[in-house]
Order: sequence, then structure tokens, then C-alpha cells
Amino acid sequence: MEFLDITTALAPAEATSPTPVDADMVKDVVSGLSATQKFLPSRWFYDDEGSRLFQKIMIMPSYYPSRVEHEILVRRAQDLVRWIAPSSGEVDLIELGCGDGTKTVSLCTALHDAGVPLAFHAIDVSAHALAELSTRFKHELPQVAVHALRGDYFQRWPSVYALRKQVAMFLGSNIGNLPIAQAIGLLKRIRSRLKRGDLLLLGVDLQKDPRAVLAAYNDVEGVTAQFNLNLLSRLNRELGMNFDLTAFRHYACYSPIDGAARSFLVSTVEQTVRSTQLARTFHFRAGETIYTEQSQKYTFDTVEELAASGGFTVCDHITDAREWYSISVLGAH
Repeated sequence: MEFLDITTALAPAEATSPTPVDADMVKDVVSGLSATQKFLPSRWFYDDEGSRLFQKIMIMPSYYPSRVEHEILVRRAQDLVRWIAPSSGEVDLIELGCGDGTKTVSLCTALHDAGVPLAFHAIDVSAHALAELSTRFKHELPQVAVHALRGDYFQRWPSVYALRKQVAMFLGSNIGNLPIAQAIGLLKRIRSRLKRGDLLLLGVDLQKDPRAVLAAYNDVEGVTAQFNLNLLSRLNRELGMNFDLTAFRHYACYSPIDGAARSFLVSTVEQTVRSTQLARTFHFRAGETIYTEQSQKYTFDTVEELAASGGFTVCDHITDAREWYSISVLGAH
């Protein structure tokens, strides 16, 4: 992981380098596939192919979270600008898991048009996503200084000026992918990087008609299924595993009781999967599942409880007209 200037040709350099074995991935795979309820952390979805597939998911008619979040960033940009820059001071805008910049460029444009002195720090694990972000900002907003950092936002933070206001952004309802204890832990880590008076813009998906939620994670076109199965392709490539993708199926469900949408991969046959890198085998019964993702849906009350546990105060909930989604403004106190 290293700092990369926005002009760096990311993708070609990555294409010629062999993928090293990631020690964290090894740990997660061994523990996850050895558990009684097998699981794989969702953070491993986002290799370059996973990022491409997720870009397709975001424009699916049934996948409302990205569309509604983008709508808030565009239609309520001035409300966000007032929170981000109530004065004329310089701002470091730091996006954790920036993707290709499709949504963020509209907010950065509003900040630039309001005369806010701005530096945008974009963090993502995908070289492909950062390359697309680079191109987008060059074409649409070349006036904004962009600093791209390829790496895991769980572990890294950009270099910023101590006297500038920091505004971190964690959008896409990615906080909902974490169990509550891990979500609180992440908020605490973010809070430790911020000064009193800095902000976190937290994208959260709100509870709604369960049919709308389920459709978002089980599209009839099957793109979400491809995205889920690509996780196994990545393990085959990077850990020398021999998952047969035709022997697994995507399954999604939503529970209104606890507000959690969950995704699984289901083994359709009894089978044993081997890994040359790990020198391990993992047995699957027919019908056994791998738990791959949780996507938590919140209420305003649960967002406020989460924020308080992480060391923040909720300043505002900026929502769409139907209150399906919120970009909640959290203040570091």
C-alpha cells in the first residue's frame, strides 16, 4: 500500500505484477471455512473484477442504495456543504472506499463552486477503481487536488495538514457490512484520526418495505450472484483453491426483525475444496452455506446509538424524500 498521485497509471503497473499472498486473507479463509457456520468476510469481494461487477450492480433498477445516496449527494449538496465548510477554511475530504468516484465528484463540484479550498483524499483497495476515479476527476473537476491512496482503510490514513478541517466520508452503507462490535470499532478508529470539530459523513441504509430490500440483493439479472461467486474465483486465483463455481449458488434473505439482509453461497453437492497455497482442504455438505455478507438496515435511533458508541454526536440526518437512506453528519466530540 502506498500513496499514488492521481496521474499515476495504476492499472497497467498492477497487471504485470504477480499477486502476493495476503496474510490477512489467509487468516480469514482458514478461520472462516473451518467454522461451524462457514463464512468469508465481505472485504474480499473487491478485487478488480469484483469492483467492476459492483459498478454494474449500482446501476441495476432494483439496487436502490447507490442511486438514492447519489440523489442525496446531488439534490442536498448545499446542506452537506454547509456542514462541511461553514467558514472559509481549508478542508481535507477523505473518502474511505471511494470506488470510481461517480458519486463523490458531484459533492466535490458543489464544494468547489462554493469556493471551498479542498483537497480530496481517495482510499480504495482496487487499482481499477482508482484509475477510473483519476480519469473522472481529470475530465470533470481538474481544479480539485486529488490524492489517491491504494490500500485498506482499516489500516491506513492519508497524510493531512494538522490545521485543516478533516471531513471523512464512509458512504455506500458499508458500515452495515460489519457486525455491531466491528462497526463500533471502525468508528472509534476513524474518531482517533479526527480532531474535535471534524466530521464523518456516514451513509446508512434505513429500514423500509422488506420486499424492496430483498430485491436489491437478489436481482433477477443475476449480477449480484456473479459478484458473490467472484469471491470464490478470487480465492482460486490468489490461494490456489479449486472451487467449482458451478457447484455453488447465490442465496439472499432479509429479516425485518433485526433489519439485516444476508447473502450466502450454497454448496449444491457434497464436495472437498483444496488449496495449494494453504496445504489445506475444506469439506462441504450438500446444502451447506458460506455466509458472505451482512447489510444492516438502520433506524435514526440505531444510527445515533452507533455514533455515540464510536465517539461521535449526530448533527443531522440528510435523507431522500422517502427517508429510504441517510447521509448522517457525525461530529467528533
